Amino acid sequence: MPGPMQAVLRRLGTILLFLTAGLCFLPTLIPPFLDRTYYVGSASDHFDGERFFNSDGPVPGSGPGRSFFSRWASSEERAIWPRHVPVTPIVPHARVEGAMMRVTWIGHATALIQTQGLNILTDPMWSDVASPFPPLGPHRVRAPGVRFEDLPRIDLVLVSHDHYDHLDLPTLRRLWQRDRPLIVTSLGNDTVIRQAGAEAVARDWGESIAIRPGVEVLIERNQHWSSRWMTDRDRALWSAFTIRLPGGNIFFAGDTGWGDGTWAREAVQHGPFRLALIPIGAYEPRDFMRTHHVNPEEAMAIFETLDPARALGIHWGTFQLTFEPIDQPWQRLEVLKRRRGIAADRFVALQAGGSFSVPALAPAAR
Repeated sequence: MPGPMQAVLRRLGTILLFLTAGLCFLPTLIPPFLDRTYYVGSASDHFDGERFFNSDGPVPGSGPGRSFFSRWASSEERAIWPRHVPVTPIVPHARVEGAMMRVTWIGHATALIQTQGLNILTDPMWSDVASPFPPLGPHRVRAPGVRFEDLPRIDLVLVSHDHYDHLDLPTLRRLWQRDRPLIVTSLGNDTVIRQAGAEAVARDWGESIAIRPGVEVLIERNQHWSSRWMTDRDRALWSAFTIRLPGGNIFFAGDTGWGDGTWAREAVQHGPFRLALIPIGAYEPRDFMRTHHVNPEEAMAIFETLDPARALGIHWGTFQLTFEPIDQPWQRLEVLKRRRGIAADRFVALQAGGSFSVPALAPAAR
């Protein structure tokens, strides 16, 4: 009978959740075995010589804790997501040359940006589980919008930080073995990426990396935190990115809270932006998530601060990491656009595999 079977599955899910939570708390019992030093360098306004921090103040209450897992297991405020959302993968172009730009949402924070003959991936994630202990952990609800086998040759990969839903070692290993892309990240994450047998170029906030004449990547400040094993909390730096390109720049916000918004006001100086990738999901319960994940209203504040020609909403509807319903992020985004009189196609949230073209900025706007 469906009723008893669903009850059994719910109990089993709760048991697995607490097992996962227990494994997450193991590092507090044996920190010498699970702590890591990913970066060694001089102290700065966001590094104390051992751990990184947000330069406009720490993010309080970040990271999973007993109260969060308890609420997850027992609270009615957590929405029930479907186990699977149908996805029809697409096969992208091999290349998009010149000033044309094509953007495809793969899922979560992964997007394929094609322009100037470059194929660019953000936070590539093709694994089915975002966890240090698969098969335990958040399972993928939406399959990737492009099968890995159909992915064109990748030239540039941006990795924003070391959380498992953003820095996916199995995917980076496959990309490195197949394409040898340039992997750009922030300080310390190159050490983690090396575990996949891949090499990455790591830089601090405010530093840049030349890709080729007329193209460079700038490491931008945002507000977040990092950890692979809990005791290695903030051993690696988190970041956003600006890609400077002919035809207009691209901003990838990574994973971020709004904070006081100074990071976004700093980033706008590196525009004008042709395209911005802005997270819109994983924001409830707000008392816990507000310090390090924006909600749709704060995503709109980022959009209005950066004022890009087009924007893509990311970090939603793929892995259930938080309490909101699966489709609520894009629904709230649509309401906000109508209230503010923003054109429907300026800030979009797509189904996995959805894509759109972005016109180049007029010379006078650059």
